[in-house]
Amino acid sequence: MKLLAVYLSLDVRSVTLLLLVMGLSTPGQAEITSLDSGNIEDVLNNAGVALVNFYADWCRFSQMLHPIFEEASNIVREEFPDTKQVVFARVDCDQHSDIAQRYRITKYPTLKLFRNGMMMKREYRGQRSVAAIADFIRQQQVDPVKEIQSMEEVNTLDRSKRNIIGYFNQKDSDNYHTYEKVANILRDDCVFLAAFSPVSDSERFSGDNMIFKPAGESIPDMVYLGSLTNFDLSYAWAQDKCVPLVREITFENGEELTEEGIPFLILFHIKEDTESLEKFQHEVARQLISEKGSINFLHADCDKFRHPLLHIQKTPADCPVIAIDSFRHMYVFPDFKDLDIPGKLRQFVLDLHSGKLHREFHHGPDPTESTPGQEETEGEVASNPPESSFQKLAPSETRYTILSRDRDEL
Repeated sequence: MKLLAVYLSLDVRSVTLLLLVMGLSTPGQAEITSLDSGNIEDVLNNAGVALVNFYADWCRFSQMLHPIFEEASNIVREEFPDTKQVVFARVDCDQHSDIAQRYRITKYPTLKLFRNGMMMKREYRGQRSVAAIADFIRQQQVDPVKEIQSMEEVNTLDRSKRNIIGYFNQKDSDNYHTYEKVANILRDDCVFLAAFSPVSDSERFSGDNMIFKPAGESIPDMVYLGSLTNFDLSYAWAQDKCVPLVREITFENGEELTEEGIPFLILFHIKEDTESLEKFQHEVARQLISEKGSINFLHADCDKFRHPLLHIQKTPADCPVIAIDSFRHMYVFPDFKDLDIPGKLRQFVLDLHSGKLHREFHHGPDPTESTPGQEETEGEVASNPPESSFQKLAPSETRYTILSRDRDEL
């Protein structure tokens, strides 16, 4: 009997060891910090990086994520043992609805990333696996600033990207620490570089500074004129430069843009057709800057987004094409050449907000108005715009529990 007991003990240990090797057994308690109104500010403000799981216990997707999130936390804690460097946290949105409302949670589970207390615009939307979540955190720990070893490197920058360069006397300085913090937040929007003395001496004739090099060879550099130790000013300046007024929509960021919940004004153009893009960007900045926040200004590759084009009875051969997607219907701007008509693009957007585009969809052109240069026609019929195409990029009900949200009918 004693011999049998020894063999059984060895078998149990062997199985346990095998499970550990395979990653199917996770000894130890996962260090997930539960957030509430009493501790959330302190926890997030003192964390270099925090990944927060906003969940509901009754949501099946939340239930499926819990063990994965905990195991990812265990792996990351082994690699980054400093509890203030990386924090895994969670919010029970049923118990703390005030926190869920503050961070505009519209689906469960939602994984939001914070840096030093500031919520990042891009949340985690990747694969829900231990390896993918752990790798995401590893990427967040990579230094976003590349050090310049020679000023000759500045002449070989990739000018298809937006670059910000900081010139500092030394790395251990308040100026650089602020710059590094800004770079961490905007790492996905700009390439950040830094040079230190003596390499930076030729560019520091008036002290430490930073400059923005826009995408494109012909656009001049822009110099930051504020205080380098003032984070709010530095961040606002860099964000304005790094996040363009007209953003590109891709299949990678489509869900994020759609979830913002405001209509799209989209230029479909051939990738190489930079002239049409520049013209569209210029007119958006000239006519529609006051509408920022009520509509997303985007551009899309005609070849990649053939389906939405076909949805409005267009093909890449018809590009450039401008359209609005209100998430209910799509409306086509009459003619790209009409951008040259003062106020034409602005009126197109205002007609969306006023409901005119939708009204004409149901009832035809307003009887009290006529289009300049055209005679009124007897018995005009209602237009028939197609349904939204980009709404299909919104968060899927096969991946999230979507909270109901009323949307104006446009």
